[in-house]
Amino acid sequence: MHFILTTLGCKVNQYESAGLSGELVRLGFVSAYDIESAEIFILNSCTVTENSDKKTRQLLASARRKNPQIITVLTGCFPQAFPEQAKNLGADITCGTSKRAELPALIQEFLKTRTTMHKIADLSDFYEEFSSFNPNSARTRALIKIQEGCDCNCAYCIVPRARGNPRSRPLDSVRNEAEAAAKIGFKEIVLTGINLTKYQFGLDRAVNAVADYAERVRLSSVEPDLLTDEILENLALEKKLCPHFHLSLQSGSNSVLQRMNRRYTAEQYYEKVQKIRKLFGAETAFTTDIMTGFPGETEQEFLHGLAFARRIGFAKIHVFPFSPRPGTAAATMENQVPESIKRERRDRLLHAAEEMRRKFLSAQIGKTLNVLVEKENFGHAENYAPVKILPVGGKTAQRNEIPCIKIISVENNFCIGELT
Repeated sequence: MHFILTTLGCKVNQYESAGLSGELVRLGFVSAYDIESAEIFILNSCTVTENSDKKTRQLLASARRKNPQIITVLTGCFPQAFPEQAKNLGADITCGTSKRAELPALIQEFLKTRTTMHKIADLSDFYEEFSSFNPNSARTRALIKIQEGCDCNCAYCIVPRARGNPRSRPLDSVRNEAEAAAKIGFKEIVLTGINLTKYQFGLDRAVNAVADYAERVRLSSVEPDLLTDEILENLALEKKLCPHFHLSLQSGSNSVLQRMNRRYTAEQYYEKVQKIRKLFGAETAFTTDIMTGFPGETEQEFLHGLAFARRIGFAKIHVFPFSPRPGTAAATMENQVPESIKRERRDRLLHAAEEMRRKFLSAQIGKTLNVLVEKENFGHAENYAPVKILPVGGKTAQRNEIPCIKIISVENNFCIGELT
């Protein structure tokens, strides 16, 4: 049978979707190109914001509208966090983030019985192994999940409810998957997790383990308060680690950070950035997430946070307005900020982020960067700068290679470079 799988949200979801897709292919299922030609639609959902839930509802409705006979499968964070709401969406199969490896068997069972299944398993206290690269994947970098869950309990965050407490993948298992990725041909490995810096066996050790099988290693989002000097100093010894850190900020205002129950101050964040630049080089790229309109946020707090973001000089900022999630402390806080002000501040921050982005990209002009080619004449450098590659003398960059590219200009939010 033909299936199509849509993924919302973070790199962990992307990793789990790749594993699910790979397992289905191994069982004889075939990937479809579109909803109309598919017999099964699988939606791996996110629930970080209200907009994520809205997308889930829209995508399920759209699939049924385009293909009334299609079997619908809803999985991921939304049903785990809000099982009753998920059940009301009427998917043929509904399951959460726990016991994800059982989903292919549930699909096979449904094909025999045609009986609706709503199976939301309790979150485990142990790391659940589930990995299987899809041999038909078009990706050029391998995501490897090494950690699950978070117990930081930030005031706005629903993730603990959707993912549970921290659990870590054994180091040998991480190493084995890196070796498997290398055999398939992946040259870059990205380590990911719900809270990567809570990896109990040592984030530096995980990087060293996968570096034996990759030409370069990248980290997904990391938390500043848990990224200790010792870990950073050990990471700096691994020359295959990319000089790019997605260092979660959320706000540059100390008073807002305190209400968020974040465990650092803006000054501590800045010190961490300076430490990283000292160890990895002054031109290390920093990306982040910043929220606007958290309950009680004043104009002065917003401006203070905006100034702090400019002080850091981020290469890219994911900007999003605060979204109250039922069951979180922030959802019932006083002084909720009106939606119009959230959006207006979002737009101002986006404008500043675009200025910083252009400055970062322009700073690459004249440099020679190593670019992983992901599709025809396009890829990302080690600092995650997007690069369009111009052919030289009829020679073009080949997919999944990492050639040296001389950056000559910036255009349309990406760098332009030539093969050297």
